[in-house]
Amino acid sequence: MSSMTSPVVSASGLSLTFQTNDGPVNALSNVDLTIGKGEFVSFIGPSGCGKTTFLRVIADLEKPTAGSILVNGMTPEQAREARAYGYVFQAAALFPWRTIEKNVALPLEVMGLAEADRRERVRRTLDMVNLTGFEKKYPWQLSGGMQQRASIARALAFDADLLLMDEPFGALDEIVRDHLNQQLLELWARTTKTICFVTHSIPEAVYLSTRIVVMSPRPGRVTDVIESTLPRERPLDIRETPEFLEIAARVRDGLRAGHSYED
Repeated sequence: MSSMTSPVVSASGLSLTFQTNDGPVNALSNVDLTIGKGEFVSFIGPSGCGKTTFLRVIADLEKPTAGSILVNGMTPEQAREARAYGYVFQAAALFPWRTIEKNVALPLEVMGLAEADRRERVRRTLDMVNLTGFEKKYPWQLSGGMQQRASIARALAFDADLLLMDEPFGALDEIVRDHLNQQLLELWARTTKTICFVTHSIPEAVYLSTRIVVMSPRPGRVTDVIESTLPRERPLDIRETPEFLEIAARVRDGLRAGHSYED
């Protein structure tokens, strides 16, 4: 990351404690992390390690209880109001009564964009995710993988520099997932967006990322940050290479080290 540009996400001593009937739950504990422009950062760890919580804090869907976080140099609330990010959820979350183009246009309608601008943006973003020709279809007429691509198009429609993705391919079968991983890398290369990506899959994290943030279960801490040494161009068969397997082994070790309940 060049020192010229300010980081896209900058967290310092970030903690978040939920108050529950069973007492406090430390979802995030003392997280320090800086994400530079154009990085692809994956967050990996077991369920309940705070991966999604961290994304939700960036998106101003949760408020931290200690520490600080800046998104594009602003508070998460200011970043949300400035529409500084797109968010892709685990489920495609498309409205079944709206066509694909109308689903993708929804955030643009909310923003009050003129109809001609909306149409042009929708056309461009559907083209980006290879859904040209499916504009008039309804979500239920598309496969799971295509629905997720439409969901990504909707997040891209904002044209924000930052894309937050919470296990977007978790529910898809492996063949579809592989295909979408390849498409996502191509999209990232074309758009130079910064991507924060939550996953449970070690191969997915290693294949996609420039950096992998390994997290431990509660309290959610960062146990390792792994810089990828893989080239930007990544055919799927790079996953068979010694270099790939070496990074995957380090992620696995980090996950193992983070588990305090291996009895």
